[in-house]
Amino acid sequence: MRYQFQSEQGNIAFRPRYFTEVIKVLIIVNTIVFLFRVIAKNQLDLAQVFGLSAETVWPMVWQPVTYMFIHGDFFHIFMNMFVLWMFGSEMESLWGRQGFLKYYFITGVGSGLVWLLLNIGKPFTVLIGASGAIYGLLLAYGLMFPNRKILIYFLFPVKVKYFVIFLGVMAFISSMGTSGSNISHLTHLSGMVIGYIYIKSPWTWPKMWLWINSKVIDIKQRKKEKKETRKMNMQQKVDRLLDKINKVGYDSLTKEEKEDLYFHSRHLGKDIEKD
Repeated sequence: MRYQFQSEQGNIAFRPRYFTEVIKVLIIVNTIVFLFRVIAKNQLDLAQVFGLSAETVWPMVWQPVTYMFIHGDFFHIFMNMFVLWMFGSEMESLWGRQGFLKYYFITGVGSGLVWLLLNIGKPFTVLIGASGAIYGLLLAYGLMFPNRKILIYFLFPVKVKYFVIFLGVMAFISSMGTSGSNISHLTHLSGMVIGYIYIKSPWTWPKMWLWINSKVIDIKQRKKEKKETRKMNMQQKVDRLLDKINKVGYDSLTKEEKEDLYFHSRHLGKDIEKD
């Protein structure tokens, strides 16, 4: 029996802002299933029941969903869960739990079904792993935050959009090959294509939701930057006026400078009280 793993996301090095509920549940469930498979491997191989196979998908109709929770070895599950945590937490915080789960399963199940259609008549081949959904998630992150940078091998900064394009090209080239690799590049590519269609199609809400949330984030960031810049400018003006007072006295200030000192000092004082 030959298993096709979905892995090779790369070494991604930046810290996500959140560790959200769905991500926690997905990681816990995948880890429990993996440990149970390791413990029970001498009695029952869970991949035979829950992995996706053209030979057994009927009557085991649950396989297009459950194959996403079966992994081959520690590196396989570690890389998938690592990337899920790194990129998924922020996407869940933007989309919400239901929106994230919907996207995760549409890309995961959809990529599995594409693989299934192209493997009809091929016995003894089983697909396992969550990377169809993981690659769909990477695609969504690349569309959402194209200019953010990640560190490849913790050393080389690369913009997310270029990283995602590279993964897509490699998955496409690899899916055209006929090598005996046990990595399903076709599933990786399918996850990205399905994710792109889902996000870009006018009949899906994520396109609008992505746009709204990105605009909210941009507005908040701009407001914060403007506030910090304004505060810094006020502080500089106050410092200059205080230096002048220390050198030549308060009475040396003009009427306009006194008004500026009072106005800026009052607003700086309010900011300190709020903090």
